[in-house]
Amino acid sequence: MLLVAVVAVRLASRSGLPTLLIYLGIGVAIGQDGLFGFTFDDVELTQVLGYAALVVILAEGGLGTKWHEIKPVMPIAAVLSTVGVIVSVFITAGAAHYVVGLDWRQSLIIGAVVSSTDAAAVFSVLRHVPLPKRVTGVLEAESGFNDAPVVIMVVAFSATGPIDSWYYLLGEILLELAIGAAIGLAVGWIGAYGLKHVALPASGLYPIAVMAIAVAAYAAGAMAHGSGFLAVYIASLILGNAKLPHRPATRGFAEGLGWIAQIGLFVLLGLLVTPHELGDDVVPALIIGLFLTVLARPAEVVISLLPFRIPWREQALMSWAGLRGAVPIVLATIPMVAGVGDSRRIFNIVFVLVIFYTVVQGPTLPWLARRLRLSGTSDAADLGIESAPLERLQGHLLSMAIPEGSRMHGVEVNELRLPTGSAVTLIVRDGASFVPLPSTTLRRGDELLVVATDPVRDAAEDRLRAVGRGGKLAGWLGQRDRQRQV
Repeated sequence: MLLVAVVAVRLASRSGLPTLLIYLGIGVAIGQDGLFGFTFDDVELTQVLGYAALVVILAEGGLGTKWHEIKPVMPIAAVLSTVGVIVSVFITAGAAHYVVGLDWRQSLIIGAVVSSTDAAAVFSVLRHVPLPKRVTGVLEAESGFNDAPVVIMVVAFSATGPIDSWYYLLGEILLELAIGAAIGLAVGWIGAYGLKHVALPASGLYPIAVMAIAVAAYAAGAMAHGSGFLAVYIASLILGNAKLPHRPATRGFAEGLGWIAQIGLFVLLGLLVTPHELGDDVVPALIIGLFLTVLARPAEVVISLLPFRIPWREQALMSWAGLRGAVPIVLATIPMVAGVGDSRRIFNIVFVLVIFYTVVQGPTLPWLARRLRLSGTSDAADLGIESAPLERLQGHLLSMAIPEGSRMHGVEVNELRLPTGSAVTLIVRDGASFVPLPSTTLRRGDELLVVATDPVRDAAEDRLRAVGRGGKLAGWLGQRDRQRQV
C-alpha cells in the first residue's frame, strides 16, 4: 500500500490534485465495497489515530514554513482563523438548516467541521503553485492556526445537553488558544536552545529529538486544557526557523513522517466510509459545499481582511484556495464518538463535500492565479545549509550545495567575505574534491564544506545565505539575510 501511495504521488503532482484523493481512493478500494471487502468501523480508533496523524502533519508543516514569509501576515492569519472561522460556521450552518433541512445541532456541527482549511492539502498544493508570497504565507499560517478553534467548536456542538451560549464559547476558544500559544512558544524556544547547546552523539538523533519536542508541545498543550494543535504548530515553527544542527536532515525526516501520516490517515478514512450509503447524502453535500465555497468562504475572507486593505484579486484567490482535506473528515468523527443523532449522515455529507470540492478547487487554482495575474515569480534559490557540531573542537562543519538559481554561481571564494574564524575548506565538483584557492570560482552544483568556530557560526551561515540571494555585492547593496531580519 505504501508503494502504491508513493507511485500515486507522481500522478497527483502532474494533475494538481491534492494527494489525499488518491489515498482516500486506496482506502475505499480495499474497504467494504471495494476489491478486498475489508470491513472497518472503529470510529474511536480512527479519531485517535487521526489526531496523532494531524499532530505529525502540523509539525512537518511548521518545520517547513519560513518565518520571514509568514511574519508580515500573522495578524491576517490570526483574524482569518478566529473571526473568519466564526463567520464561515454560521453562514454554512444557516445553509444546512434552511436549505437542506438539517436541525440546528447537525447544521452547526457541519458548519464548524468544514470551516477548517486542511494543512496537508494546503501545504501539498501551494508549495507547487507559484503564488505571491503574501498569499501563500496567509494560507499556510491560516491552515496551521484554524484547526484549534474549529476543534473546540465541534466538541462543544457535539456535547450532550444544550449548546453553550456564544459568549461562553468565545471565551473558551480564546482561553484555549492563549494557553496553546504560550506552551508552543515555551516548548519551541526551550527545545531549540537545548538542541543548539547540546551535542548529541549521533546525527540521526537530531531529527528524532525535534519531532519528539513537537509532539511534547501537543501533549503539554492538551494536558493544560489548551489547544494542543496550536502548540505543536508554533513549537514546530520555532524549531524549523532556528539554526539547529543537521537542519536539512531534520527537514527530510519530518517530511517523510508527514507523508506516512498522510498516507495512513487518508487510507484509514477511506476504509471508514461505506460508499453504498453515500447516495442519499450527495445532493445535500453539494448544496452545503456550494454555499461554503461561493458564499461562506468569500464572506469570511472579505470580513476578516477589511482592516488590512488587501487587493481584491488576492482576496479572490484566498477565497478559492480555502482547501479542505483530512481535517474535516477527522473532525466529523467527533459527533460519531459523542453519540450525536444521525452522526453517520454528518460524516457522509462531509466526506462527499470534501472529495467533490477538492477535485474542483485543487486543479483550477493555478489557472485562477494566472487569470488574476497573481502567478508568483521564483526568487533566487535558497541554500540548504547543514550544520554538524564539532564539540571537542569548539566549532561547526557547515555543508551545503549551490542549487540552480543561486546567485552564488560565479562568485569567487574570497568574494564570499566570510567572517574571521570561518573558511571554505573543501569543494566537491563533478564527483572530484579539491581544496579551493581564494580565486576559485564557485559554480552551480558545487558542494562546499565550511568550517566555522562557535562564535562566528551564525554569522558565517547568514553571509552564505545572503550571497546566495544577492550575489557578491549582497552586503554593499543592502541585501541582508532574511533570518537576521526576524
